[in-house]
Amino acid sequence: MIEPLTEKPRLVLTWKGMPFVLVHVACLAAFWLPFSWSLVALAAGLYLVRMFAMTGFYHRYFSHRTYKTSRAFQLVMAVVGLTALQKGPLWWAAHHRQHHRYSDRHGDVHSPGLQGFLWAHFGWILSTEHHETDYDRVADLARYPELVWLNRWHVVPGIALAAVLLAAGGLPAFIWGFCISTVLTWHVTFSINSLTHMIGRRRFRTNDDSRNSLVMAILTLGEGWHNNHHHYKASTRQGFYWWEIDVTYYVLRLMAAVGLVWDLKEPPMERLEQDRIDRRREDGAAEKLAA
Repeated sequence: MIEPLTEKPRLVLTWKGMPFVLVHVACLAAFWLPFSWSLVALAAGLYLVRMFAMTGFYHRYFSHRTYKTSRAFQLVMAVVGLTALQKGPLWWAAHHRQHHRYSDRHGDVHSPGLQGFLWAHFGWILSTEHHETDYDRVADLARYPELVWLNRWHVVPGIALAAVLLAAGGLPAFIWGFCISTVLTWHVTFSINSLTHMIGRRRFRTNDDSRNSLVMAILTLGEGWHNNHHHYKASTRQGFYWWEIDVTYYVLRLMAAVGLVWDLKEPPMERLEQDRIDRRREDGAAEKLAA
């Protein structure tokens, strides 16, 4: 693997990063508000909807184009994704495509092996170096003016969601439904950049540190099968085997059944079996070396 950088990037907080900090601080208000399970359900429901938007829309559609949809529904997917406040779909896709091109090598904007855990987790997002969108990297998406417009005004849907929650349910709905739900969605999404390049098992040999994690797959609705994904990124399905839980894929299959999306790509299972790491062979070789 590429040697770590001799001088890791510094995490510097600027005024553009203050909303990120303030949403975290606002979550503390939950300790002074009356507790109810309905508020927990609200936070969980909005977490699940927006996590699916990140995995099913931003990642598997905008970043990798692993299935097809109509232009109208493509717009709907972008708007729903924007409520998670992870910037615009073109910005997100451009950086993710760069990550795959240089994964865990110089040029990867969020590699824990190169830049450290905190930078890979969220530091790169706060950095002023990565605020702009590389439209050349997403030329296939930039030809839609409505997506370019939404990418420029990416904060509007998220602010609208916050305003609706505040108007409908007051401060408790705002804190639980918006702040807590948003922070959870942020950090679980960010953990794919950081933790699944550090912790888990490797099924396939890839030119990076990507790993599979059942825990992360459950929390992210299927993104935890990260080594699978890095081995064959063109697949809509990331849990390649029936026992690998991939909720996002199941929902996309339901959406395909009603005609909202189509042409979901599957991994080439015969080739995958050939590409798997033969652990018995590796263990045998290790035993011979030890002897």
